[in-house]
Amino acid sequence: MMYRSLVGLLIFTGPVFADPPEIVGSDISANRVSVTVSHPDTGWEHYADGWRIEADNGAVIATRELLHPHVNEQPFTRSLSVGGLPEAPLFIRAKCSVDGWSETRAPLPR
Repeated sequence: MMYRSLVGLLIFTGPVFADPPEIVGSDISANRVSVTVSHPDTGWEHYADGWRIEADNGAVIATRELLHPHVNEQPFTRSLSVGGLPEAPLFIRAKCSVDGWSETRAPLPR
């Protein structure tokens, strides 16, 4: 009987993974980039905490840090002033405080 209790305890105390942050929209207006992010923020312990603009080769152009959870504001949009963006294809990648940078990235419309 103790074996079953231990197995149950291990199953229910394992890591809990939420969906990664998702870029659901982005826009460039003059030198301002606006990005809309969706993530099942749970509070300070797990929330979308940033996004960045990347070149096609993965080089980071600019980063927007998000300083607090958005539990009751989903999806949410934040902007970043960026001058001199290259004409090459650019992408947005989001980050969360637990899982780090997302494996997927979204193209930045030009």
